Amino acid sequence: MALRIGNGFDVHQLAPGLPLFLGGVKLEHTMGCVAHSDGDVLIHALCDAILGALALGDIGKHFPDTDNAFKGIDSKILLSQCMEMVKERGWRVVNADCTIAAQKPKMAPYIPAMRECLASLLEVETDCVSVKATTTEHLGFCGREEGIAVMASVLLEK
Repeated sequence: MALRIGNGFDVHQLAPGLPLFLGGVKLEHTMGCVAHSDGDVLIHALCDAILGALALGDIGKHFPDTDNAFKGIDSKILLSQCMEMVKERGWRVVNADCTIAAQKPKMAPYIPAMRECLASLLEVETDCVSVKATTTEHLGFCGREEGIAVMASVLLEK
């Protein structure tokens, strides 16, 4: 058995009037992520973690924000395409661990749905997907509600 670990990190600026998607779930909030795609910063960090574990570069290499084919795209599609790369190479996801840094909105009510959505996309049981959140205690750009950051780790097995 072979194992590989990948980690990903992504940040998106917040702006009023945009929808907010995290972990494949739409959250009720007055601001959303500025992005070429739907701005799901959690899924983007998870894609980077997967691509890193496969040593295939990063999300920008595979889904560049200069390509109109990805304008407004649902990030769940990007994660599904990353999973195809995993399977094509004979790997499978063992587990994923994600941490969201955002002052608002409160994430706790949405985390179960995020875990279910991500588990489905990663083709694992829900208890193999961890999603946690922190507020950063009003410090930095996340604390000032200027953006959201996510760190993600994934373990692959062959």
